[in-house]
Amino acid sequence: MPTSSDADAPICTDRPTKSNFACTVPRGQVQIEADALAWQNDVAGNSRSDQWALASATYKYGLSGRTDIELAWAPLVSRRERGGADVVTQTGISEATVRLKQRLTASDASVTAALLPFLKLPLAPRGLGNRRVEGGVALPVNIAVPGGWTLTLGPQIDILADASGHGHHGGATMLINVARQLGAFTLYSELWARRDWDPAGTVRQHSADVAIAWLATPRLQLDVGANIGLDRATPGLVAYLGVATRF
Repeated sequence: MPTSSDADAPICTDRPTKSNFACTVPRGQVQIEADALAWQNDVAGNSRSDQWALASATYKYGLSGRTDIELAWAPLVSRRERGGADVVTQTGISEATVRLKQRLTASDASVTAALLPFLKLPLAPRGLGNRRVEGGVALPVNIAVPGGWTLTLGPQIDILADASGHGHHGGATMLINVARQLGAFTLYSELWARRDWDPAGTVRQHSADVAIAWLATPRLQLDVGANIGLDRATPGLVAYLGVATRF
């Protein structure tokens, strides 16, 4: 699996699945990692919601050999909620997230790590977003295992807006990702968990995620994946087609 931050190395991405990699974009280069199309479905009792995101992308720029700056945003999001005979559809832009990735280890080390602080900006209309600033910091750790395997750990601390609309509280996310490279293809399996300690009540979310990526050229990756919710608080299914390129 490509994990190097060097300009001559194959592209290294933070997709597919929810995991991040410690690699950074080479200095002076631009990298785009996008969902060409993503669909989220959730069913609760007699209610069903479907959400589509078009061209949801993370734009990255290499500031140095160890640091890049990133912007994640989608120009079009559509959400359709149906409860009985009532159908409500809302369309708009997504929230925007600004991230700074600082690689902490050598790019070719067997164990790599990075510090990844982020800030979410409330650009989406209410209903597609919560109109509140949120943030946090992630610490992706990637462990190369002989035989083409990679183990990724993804601890993250979140600062989340209270559901009441006043104040903020803490949250935490953790994932374990196992990937296997087979030639130009990489297979991913992942378990993801999140805790949201809102004063109104703790929210617990869990999912099992799978994906496959194809390194079509050293600077072009295509992928497809799905996230399967394991409890009522997590969307039942998220499916996506993605592409990443560097230039």
